Formats: sequence, structure tokens, C-alpha cells
Amino acid sequence: MQLFERTLGDWLEHWAAETPDKEYIIYSDRNLRFTWKTFNQRVDEMAKGLIAIGVKKDSKVGIWATNVPDWLTILYACAKIGAVCVTVNTNYKQAELEYLCKHSDMHTLCIIDGVRDGDFIGMVNTMLPELKHCERGKLKSKEFPCMKNIVYIGQEKQRGMYTTAELLLLGRNIENDLFNLMKSKVTCHDVVNMQYTSGTTGFPKGVMLTHYNITNNGFLTGEHMKFTAEDKLCCCVPLFHCFGVVLASMNVLTHGCTQVMVEQFNPLLVLASIHKERCTALYGVPTMFIAELNHPMFDLFDLTSLRTGIMAGSLCPIELMKRVEDKMNMKMTSVYGLTEASPGMTATRIDDPFEVRSQTVGREFDFTEVKVIDPETGQECPIGVQGELCNRGYNTMKGYYKSPEATKEVIDKDGFLHTGDLGIKDKNGNFTITGRIKDMIIRGGENIYPREIEEYLYQMKGIKDVQVAGIPSKRYGEIVGAFIILEDGVSLDEIDVRDFCKNKIARYKIPKHIFFLDEFPMTGSGKIQKYKLKDIALEYCKKNHIEII
Repeated sequence: MQLFERTLGDWLEHWAAETPDKEYIIYSDRNLRFTWKTFNQRVDEMAKGLIAIGVKKDSKVGIWATNVPDWLTILYACAKIGAVCVTVNTNYKQAELEYLCKHSDMHTLCIIDGVRDGDFIGMVNTMLPELKHCERGKLKSKEFPCMKNIVYIGQEKQRGMYTTAELLLLGRNIENDLFNLMKSKVTCHDVVNMQYTSGTTGFPKGVMLTHYNITNNGFLTGEHMKFTAEDKLCCCVPLFHCFGVVLASMNVLTHGCTQVMVEQFNPLLVLASIHKERCTALYGVPTMFIAELNHPMFDLFDLTSLRTGIMAGSLCPIELMKRVEDKMNMKMTSVYGLTEASPGMTATRIDDPFEVRSQTVGREFDFTEVKVIDPETGQECPIGVQGELCNRGYNTMKGYYKSPEATKEVIDKDGFLHTGDLGIKDKNGNFTITGRIKDMIIRGGENIYPREIEEYLYQMKGIKDVQVAGIPSKRYGEIVGAFIILEDGVSLDEIDVRDFCKNKIARYKIPKHIFFLDEFPMTGSGKIQKYKLKDIALEYCKKNHIEII
């Protein structure tokens, strides 16, 4: 086993030459199929199209879309010319989009119409009113001075926006010499992907990940499941997360196998895709597997082709793992990590006993060091003693974009990335996650930082003080709870608070349960005891016969 010094473009061109006619990407629901050769050609055309609209090395190109067919085309096109693909969560609302576009110095934003309760085009037009009056490629904005282009992923004309169809045509005007020159300047240690995460502290920060980071993390993930070129991976997790773009897409890229895409999670479509394409592997967060197993048409599909997969994103119940293995013919593995670690730090292996695969997050990735330290002293903990998990290796991010101080807070002088998570290492080298030093909430695989929601709720008239904390949930692992102290004489209810949040912050961040308190539990030194808020919530719901789902 080894680490590879290849860019995403190098890998793509390798398979386009080695197995040109092998199917690489399949959308089974519309019978859309790309071979390695045809996809590589499309990527080259898209890359030239990006060059034509002014994208250069290190330009930030955002993708705000579900797993549409050209999502990966744009990623690889950026990778070939040295641009940085900035992934945008499809749950984002106006304020979050504006923050990300400003902070990332975004040059070009690629979008679809929207999803469910999110009108992407409407939000972009609100953010950039200049779009309605400018020609394509001539965007000038005082609020977003770096933003030069909006690209609509599709063929329909939108005022002030290019379409991806137009980019493919514009690319024909770009000389191969210029394209090849730009490709030659890209190295595997360049940043290729930037993902915004709350990380272990503070507001969302841009995690800079290199070709070397993500391709090798994807490769080793596949090795843990014994992937070969004959595998077919059904990918129904979003590409804007590391789960989709690294653990899935980079695994497929480095093993030369086939990626069966699901544009937006639908349990019936997942089951049908596995059945039709004879998929051998499937990824998902626990809620996805629950939806698949409980679908009324589950028994109509032949899933015997499945052999392995990954369940990750939040705590994986042992009983669910058993059901998946029994009913879906899979040996499940899990991966633990965080975006800053590209993301995998530890993983179970397909050959591990069920007890290890279901009750631990496995051993450290090859070519990395994972240790448990005492948060107070920094000394490594003995076997079986709880401490903070830290990581050092090829997978550690390059840093937070424009945030050197924040980077220093999480990567120490010895190069160890501090996760903020508490865990234990056993005598066999397997790790178990036991909690978090910080109070970040993980809801169904989504990282939520309470301070971000608290700062937003502080803007609501009548709120004197607010604390946000995670509440245990059967379905999501955790859900968001808001604990509010009102100003004297003010009367607000849960509906008022949720209405204040609606369409302003992402749906998954809106507090599910809201509690109005007279005071917060405090320590003797005057610090709020956040961990006691969870107990207050559970006691209140129990007393009032409220089920926490």
C-alpha cells in the first residue's frame, strides 16, 4: 500500500487511457452513462469554458447544487486548471450564502434552480441585484467584488447568468496550448477543494483540502473495503460533504470503478438503482438506511449484489447495523473523522468482526497517527483512558482559508490536528468516540455550531439571553434545542422563534424544541453549564409527554 502523488486530473486521465470504454458515472433513473473517456473529454471542455470566463489558478468556483450530472464535471474541470472548488451546502439560506461568497472570495458560482424550500436563483438575484441588468460575464458588485460570474447548471437562459451548455461551447475558443500550460502548473499539493465547516470552534471556516489530501483518503477508504475496478458504488450522500466527494467519489476515482449516482436522496430510487445496476457497495447516514429498510417496496428489489458499504455521519446504532447486514447482504464499515482531516482518521475494515465494526470506529488510517491525549496536560493517555483524539498525517488540511490564527488553534506545533472529540483507544488499536469537548451538535450527519444559531437569535427583539444545545434524538442522533430567557414583560412562543428563523438560516439549524427559562444552570464561577440544558429538556419533555423524535 502506498500514497500517490497524483492530482485529480492525473487520476482521471489515467483511467481514460487505461479503461476508456468502462462505465464511470451512471444515473440509472435516466439511463445517463459516461465512460471514463467521454467524461474526461467533457471535463476538458468544461475546463476550457471556465478559462473562457476568466477562471484562473486559485480562483474560487462554488457549486450550489444537488448531485446533478455536471457537479463532478465542474469539480474535475476546476482541478485540471488549478481552480478551487468551493462546495456549498444545499440547505443554506440567504445569510449563509452571502457569508460564504464573501469570505471565500468567490469568483464564479454554479447553481441549479433550487431544492424543496430553497429558491437558489431567487436568493442569488436578491444577493446580486446587478444580475438583472448586466450581460453575462460583466457582473460588478460592490458587496461581492470578487464575484464575476453566475453559471446556471443546465441549458435554460437566466438573466445575467451563463449556462453550463454555453461554457462547453465557449471552451472551443480556448487554445489547447493555454489549457495544457495551466494543467502543467497544477501539483498534488495545491488546494483543490474548500469546504465550509464550523469545525471545532467558532463560525464557519473554509477548510482547504489538497489533491494529495482527498485522493489518498479516498483510496485508503476503498482499500479498507477491498475495492477493485469491478465494484459499483451507489452514491446517495450529498457531494457537498466529504462523505460524498471524498469517501465516495475519490474512492471510485482511485480504484477505476463505477459510481452510480442518485441526484437527491430517495429510498425508492436508491433501491431501484442497486437492483438495476447490480451495485456492490452503498453509503449512507443511519437515517438513510432506516428509510430504505422501512420502504414498503423494499422486498421487491434484489440486493444480493451488495457486499459492503459505509454507515457514518452520526452514531450508528448496533441494531440498525445488524438489520442492514441481514437484510441488505452487506458487511458494513464506518469511518470517523472531520472535514479538517479530509475527512477520514479512523475506519473499521471489512474483515473486522461485527463487534468491532458496530461498536468502534476502527483503527487509524494507514500513513496517519491518531492518538488520545489529556486535554489539560497534552500528554498521551494510556490504553482505555478517555481523552481528546488528535491526528497527524497526509490527511491533515492545509489550513483554514484566511484564518491563520484559527488554524493554529487546532493544529499544534507538532502537526497534530485537535478534533475536540473525546474517545478511548483499546488494546487492539480500535477507537471509540465517547463525547465532545466542545458543544457542536451533529444532526443526522450535519455539523451545527450552537454559537452561530445563538448569534442569530440574539437579533430577535425580546430575547434577553439564549443558549443552544443538542438534545438526544432517536432519528437524527441529536436535534437542536434553544433555551431562551426573555426580557421583562415580553411574551414570545415557539412559533414566533421558528418564524424568525424560517428561510433565514438552514432548515436543519432551526431549533426543533424551544424552552423558555428564568435562568440558566451556572457553575460557582458563573459559567453556564451547557450539559445540564440537555437534562432540563429531557425532563420537561418527559413531564409533558412530548416525544423527542
